[in-house]
Amino acid sequence: MNSQAQSQHHHRASEANQVTWVGLWLNLALTVFKFIAGILGRSSAMIADAVHSVSDFVTDVVLLASFRIVGKPVDDSHDYGHGKFETLASNFVGATLLLVGLGILFSGGEKIYSAFRGEILPQPGWIALLAAAVSIALKEFLYRYQAGVGRRINSSAVVANAWHHRSDALSSIATMFGIAGAIFLGESWRVLDPIAAILVSLLILKVAVPIFWSSLKELLEASLDDDTEKNILETAGSVPGVIDPHNLRTRRIGSYVAVDIHIRVDKSLNIVEAHDISRNVELKLKDYLGEESFIYVHVDPAEG
Repeated sequence: MNSQAQSQHHHRASEANQVTWVGLWLNLALTVFKFIAGILGRSSAMIADAVHSVSDFVTDVVLLASFRIVGKPVDDSHDYGHGKFETLASNFVGATLLLVGLGILFSGGEKIYSAFRGEILPQPGWIALLAAAVSIALKEFLYRYQAGVGRRINSSAVVANAWHHRSDALSSIATMFGIAGAIFLGESWRVLDPIAAILVSLLILKVAVPIFWSSLKELLEASLDDDTEKNILETAGSVPGVIDPHNLRTRRIGSYVAVDIHIRVDKSLNIVEAHDISRNVELKLKDYLGEESFIYVHVDPAEG
């Protein structure tokens, strides 16, 4: 990796750290407020929302730790860089969301069952409703801020964490309606509070599954999608002198791509001419996939 690429790599890690630190401190303050509001306001939905914010705080810490490693350049022990640590962080975010979502689903279901058995649920307080409104505004801000940075620096982990904030904002909307219904509609409608908690869990799970699954596939060395692989073959084949690009192998390494491809060239060419063609293929693919992609081109003599 050249000095310019290393500089871009460090700048990318620095931006990811900065945006995650902002989210971390805001999450910490919001989590404390939500727990206090949930306890004082006797709201299971708000306590569930607070638990969700705890998971945000934990994943922020994990992201900060991972980007300290991701920011390191290629070294003797990591020939392909440290991008997989970012993938691992995304996987942890997804797994945490899955566990939180399932936990809230189970807890809310227990309270709904108790209500149908005749147990009178407590009425949530106004402080819980206020906390839900504050959470919606703050979490939507964090989503827009982090998602914008994540897309700009092409970081799946930062975008995943941004969606964690968006899921929290959506869950707070469900929480707010559930708490409001339990407050304004009377004793028989207090079940709306745990129902809101159930809705929170479903929203969390909807976000968690694709984050967890896509990062898991990457950790298991899944290939790039069919359209991308087709474009890689077409791009390599468009280079003058290339005959029949084949034996394509692809995978992701964090936000980067690794490509191993074979090409055939006229067997009458000398080694320098064949090397120049393979170098042109490498440059063309880096234009398509990104300058920091790992491209390996194997040259075979054409038959006939």
